[in-house]
Amino acid sequence: MTDFILMVKDTSYMFVTGPEVVKTVTNEVVTAEELGGALTHTRRSSVADAAFENDVEAIAEARRLIDFLPLSNRSGVPLRPFFDDPARVEPSLDTLVPENANTPYDMKELILKVADEGDLYEIQKDFAPNIVTGFIRLEGSTTGVVANQPMHLAGCLDIDASRKAARFVRFCDAFSIPILTLVDVPGFLPGTAQEYGGIIKHGAKLLFAYAEATVPKVTVITRKAYGGAYDVMASKHLRGDVNYAWPTAEIAVMGAKGAVEILYRAEKDDPDRIAQRSQDYESRFANPFVAAERGFIDEVIQPHSTRRRVARAFAMLRHKKLENPWKKHDNIPL
Repeated sequence: MTDFILMVKDTSYMFVTGPEVVKTVTNEVVTAEELGGALTHTRRSSVADAAFENDVEAIAEARRLIDFLPLSNRSGVPLRPFFDDPARVEPSLDTLVPENANTPYDMKELILKVADEGDLYEIQKDFAPNIVTGFIRLEGSTTGVVANQPMHLAGCLDIDASRKAARFVRFCDAFSIPILTLVDVPGFLPGTAQEYGGIIKHGAKLLFAYAEATVPKVTVITRKAYGGAYDVMASKHLRGDVNYAWPTAEIAVMGAKGAVEILYRAEKDDPDRIAQRSQDYESRFANPFVAAERGFIDEVIQPHSTRRRVARAFAMLRHKKLENPWKKHDNIPL
């Protein structure tokens, strides 16, 4: 029932029933650490948000987390003195995205170079690492960040990532913390395990959270933004306020190979023809300008100017006022 849970490795435990009860009822032999230790709850169950080596580190990190948070849901986002130029240019970001679309890169590099003083407080770092959630500051003001991580599962959205991000987005919205979304998502993770686990419903949690959020929402698409996963990641369709894209962005229903195999199924026995179709599809959709023509992208920006453009967008949205239609309470797909 709490907003955040921090644990200490080897000394913190949480479980509904302890190891002895488990052994008595189910004949399973399990240690307290395996059943409800810090690593179990930060890596597998997602009950806890972070695990630390000792009590001193846990208390220090708790203080650091609280420094990012408002005193209440009515007190406004905390503003701290900052010494980082909002117009700072980062030329290294121009080469962050590899030429090969299938080559991973570390999205945390972009987050750290956009944030004030390169400071990121990551939430649930060890759970669903294919999506990054955490707090940064922009011009001294706390901002929530949600970002796909191409280093894990190519940045795909799966059940765990959807739940993790949805919970974080709803927390930010509850406390009026603006949300920055960094997108490089090739789609939802396919497979029977995901479908049997209810990926449709769990993915809808993230969609619901973004659609319901009334805080300022700024999105930057760095590379892939395909299909329903693009839609879910704070797109214009979910009331995104400002949506930017890098020139390397690919915004389409799906990748060229998959799309061509479906659209031109009758020509699948002609590899040369299929290759030409794929090339045509890439030249048409493997860029952000088609989406920009239709108003789904506000502007295509240079990567090195990302911090300046994002900071200006949030400054413009600082006094945003939006209220959802009244209802007794929402009915998020739990």
